[in-house]
Amino acid sequence: MPSSHSTAGDLEHLYAHRFSARERIEKAKLWRILCDDFFSRYVPPDATILDLGAGYCDFINNVRGARKIAVDLNAETVRAAASDVEVLTIDLERIAELIEPETVDLVFASNVFEHLRGPDSLLAVLAAVHRVLRPGGRIVVTQPNVGPLGAAFWDFIDHTLPLTEKGMAEAMGITGFEVIESRARFLPYTTKSRLPKWSVLVRAYIRLRPAHWFFGKQMLIVARKPGP
Repeated sequence: MPSSHSTAGDLEHLYAHRFSARERIEKAKLWRILCDDFFSRYVPPDATILDLGAGYCDFINNVRGARKIAVDLNAETVRAAASDVEVLTIDLERIAELIEPETVDLVFASNVFEHLRGPDSLLAVLAAVHRVLRPGGRIVVTQPNVGPLGAAFWDFIDHTLPLTEKGMAEAMGITGFEVIESRARFLPYTTKSRLPKWSVLVRAYIRLRPAHWFFGKQMLIVARKPGP
């Protein structure tokens, strides 16, 4: 989690309270399907992949890459990471201090930026991402869209930065990215929703775009650092 005013202990306690052991298992199964059936299309062969606010490593553990890096302040991230995942326990704004410039092929951020303290923090994180990405590298973002969500955005105590897909695209443009894909509605708001999580239904949902307009409360933004 990126919040500079939260400690690792705070985050560990917050997420231990939010997700039961059973919910964490169900969430991990869901993310395996999402990675295999959807997000893998954005991962180049032999990629260096950086997962921002990796949490329980549901994404980074389930994708293939030559080098995989998870960033989070939560101590649980170290314990959850697979053996081939490097973990950096730092604020997101500091990633360019520890990762060499232009060495990352793909940056992934799921349910991260809504926890930042404000727009300045978001722009600082995106600027750091821009520095570590190779020319032509991509950033993939999924996060709550306050447009369709409305007041439900505030259902979680650590949500501090409401954004729509248009605001997220503007932030990308300010920091030098080109948005190449934008979906206002993609995934449901939270894995704690009552929607069925059976693998066959999850796969059907991913493929059935009209369903996203009924149930999707999270945006999907894919942006590219200009270059070859």
